[in-house]
Amino acid sequence: MADLLDRSPVRVGGVEIPEAAIAAEAQNHPAPDAETAWREAAKALAIRQLLLAEADRLGLPAAERHDAQGRALTDEDARIDALLESEIAVPVATIAEARRFYDRHSARFASDTLVEAEHILFSADPNDSFAYSLAVGDARMAIRKLQADPACFAEIARTKSACPSKEQGGNLGQIGKGQTIAEFEAALLALDGGELCSEPVRTRFGVHVIRAGRRVEGRQLPFEAVEASIRDYLEEASYRKATAQYLAILASRVPIDGVELPIADGPLVQ
Repeated sequence: MADLLDRSPVRVGGVEIPEAAIAAEAQNHPAPDAETAWREAAKALAIRQLLLAEADRLGLPAAERHDAQGRALTDEDARIDALLESEIAVPVATIAEARRFYDRHSARFASDTLVEAEHILFSADPNDSFAYSLAVGDARMAIRKLQADPACFAEIARTKSACPSKEQGGNLGQIGKGQTIAEFEAALLALDGGELCSEPVRTRFGVHVIRAGRRVEGRQLPFEAVEASIRDYLEEASYRKATAQYLAILASRVPIDGVELPIADGPLVQ
């Protein structure tokens, strides 16, 4: 129970953070258990107190400031915002840096191949070898029928398939990588447009007969189309790193009890 947890007082530079404040903050930190939520909340408030104390030391006023949505910040949030703005300088990502990132991670900037899929599912439990072998036999019979008469796919799906897609004649629509189970995906993406898989495809759901429909090959997005988003990503990553380093330096300057914060052992690197 929450009230039986051993919680040491949390102090930052001699200022104690009330348990009530930590309990309230814990609501903003979803976690698998109450202790983890408490610890994350205590850490967040300790960091907040660390920043406010530094803003006080530097004499930063609580000037009016707004968030990204144009909403006015509270006095404390405005002072923290002013502190981070004045103390953390992040270089602007250059086109050359963005290009290097694009070249190193080109796979991130390619659209997936999409294939329209039709299938007929013969449901069977893989742990029931007899039932599963019967399903494999039924799938082989369906494949032979389709090889002789490709136009009967929808009819077989409506009468034999155990998948709800039978109502659409077995049509699953367009499927790309990661949208279905591995065995089904591998078989489907290996087919050319209009090609019927010549072997039953076995999965934990049963045995599938698969036919590919229209195929749209993936394509590499040009650098110019993603340059801005890459530069934003690089700048955001630099900002997070610089902020973490700045907080570590502040934490090394004051005594902190009841919560662990990273402490820097060298100068701030931006």
